[in-house]
Amino acid sequence: MAFVSPVNQMIFTLSQMANYSDLEESEIWPELNINFIKSLLEEAAKLADSEIAPLNQIGDQEGCNFSNNEVKTAPGFSKAYKKFIDSGWAGISGPSDKGGQGMPITIAVLIQELWNTSCMSFSLCPMLSQGAVEAINQHASEEIKLTYLPKLLSGEWTGTMNLTEPQAGSDVGSLNASAKKLEDGSFLIKGTKIYITYGEHDMSENIIHLVLARIEGSPEGNSGISLFLVPKFLPDENKNFNVRNDLKCIGLEKKLGIHASPTCTMSFGDNKGAIGYLIGEENRGLNCMFTMMNNARLNVGMQGVGISERSFQQALGYANERIQGKDYNSNIENNKRTEIINHPDVRRMLLEMKSLTDATRALCYDNAIAIDLGKSHTDDDIRRKNKLKADLLTPISKSWSTDIGVIVSSIGVQVHGGMGFIEETGAAQHLRDSRIAPIYEGTNGIQAIDLLTRKISLNNGEAIQNFIQEISETKDNCIKSNNSNLKQIGKNLSESLDDVKIATDKILEWLRNEDKKFEVLQNAAFYLELLGIVAGGHYLARGALNNLKNDNESIKIDIAYFYCSSYLLKAKGLSKSICGGNKMINEKDFKKIVEVF
Repeated sequence: MAFVSPVNQMIFTLSQMANYSDLEESEIWPELNINFIKSLLEEAAKLADSEIAPLNQIGDQEGCNFSNNEVKTAPGFSKAYKKFIDSGWAGISGPSDKGGQGMPITIAVLIQELWNTSCMSFSLCPMLSQGAVEAINQHASEEIKLTYLPKLLSGEWTGTMNLTEPQAGSDVGSLNASAKKLEDGSFLIKGTKIYITYGEHDMSENIIHLVLARIEGSPEGNSGISLFLVPKFLPDENKNFNVRNDLKCIGLEKKLGIHASPTCTMSFGDNKGAIGYLIGEENRGLNCMFTMMNNARLNVGMQGVGISERSFQQALGYANERIQGKDYNSNIENNKRTEIINHPDVRRMLLEMKSLTDATRALCYDNAIAIDLGKSHTDDDIRRKNKLKADLLTPISKSWSTDIGVIVSSIGVQVHGGMGFIEETGAAQHLRDSRIAPIYEGTNGIQAIDLLTRKISLNNGEAIQNFIQEISETKDNCIKSNNSNLKQIGKNLSESLDDVKIATDKILEWLRNEDKKFEVLQNAAFYLELLGIVAGGHYLARGALNNLKNDNESIKIDIAYFYCSSYLLKAKGLSKSICGGNKMINEKDFKKIVEVF
């Protein structure tokens, strides 16, 4: 089954499940309407379906080639990227005064989903560039913006993020990369960075590295880190960028998945030092980098959505073609063999894949809308509330959506049976590719800790209380409906929302008690999963309500009913585990267990 971009599903999710009306009614972007967005997606889908999607399996099999410090991408990638930039997709949400199209982040997220779904390895290149644009636009000097943003926004140049070092992963404060200030205000950068996505490749004319390093004499730890722009090619006296900077790729990682995305080890300053330019203030580099990382975290959440969609489409196609066993819906004496989609357990798996994909898509879209309104709405109170909501939803979008990506792609392998374990079908690739998303851009464990220690207590808990109220309105509307299935959806959603309230009160109680820090941290992942699951029920229920209102069809009600009668019920166990059942073994007993092995 060939991949087809799910444009109609995306439009329904945006308009009927997320809070798109708030974005349209804000009139911040007067040209924005659903018909315009649909036509935009249909145009992007042509490139995604015909040019990028066919590269997915080729890229997985061929990977990248590394020789003499240079990287050659998989066959077809460079050509597809040229079509990508010629079509003008690189600068969708970039500032219009620097060459971008000035559209909201929401539109960029929608478009990014198409690249994610068609080929996750390909999508990483424009995703990182988009983050680099955000960081430069918010924190760099006007001179740097004018020099670098137009080419980044056209896609002729690409961007990277250089944080990690062999001894400094999530603990960024222990990095060793150094920066020495020169008389002209530039810096000499020296150090080694690892896991640099698209750190070297043959798809663009220049690569703009954003590098965290410590200026000589700066404090140790996070407070002494600065951010630098370090281009692969520097300008000559005529401002042509053809002077090679003192940086190079010294190796490519061999990875479980995303084989076509070059994951590089980069060496800066093997000779005199790589020339770099300060972004933002000295020793405030993490603040600047978090601009890029927060942008990337939602986009990584969308990778979870994309890999789920691709896995579902492939599993559905296989289930419609694979003939095994008899049809249990036919006469017991009729031993006619049937397609596996007619088997109840296969249908259950496909429904689980579909409902989880739809739920995470809606969560991420609503997150993007909150980001846009939190940045740009003219009403101070609306802007503040949406900023709180965006802060709350971002770690959930990143973590829950990527965890679901792994779950859905694993189910996809199961639907294929033995053929899912064979590389020939491509189902295994989706599972392998999905596994990186819960790890990079801040592991899901770190996202969960951020949610509990910072986000749910924002403004004395206003962010989480506002979201609980939003979900409560959805369950009330379901319960008031004349449709019996919607009433049951509302009842289940109500009970699960009570579970969230109980767990939230317990977490907030622990947060007020310094002696309960261990309890907070040990339950972080469970609480994030709880919120994700209940948020998923909320968005699916909204889709069901609006589907009934608009065209009286039952498909969205059926999907929501399945989810809220199965997956949503996990909320009860998570809440109980958080509030009492999840008692981790103390350090002394834990050591005894470890010593046994």
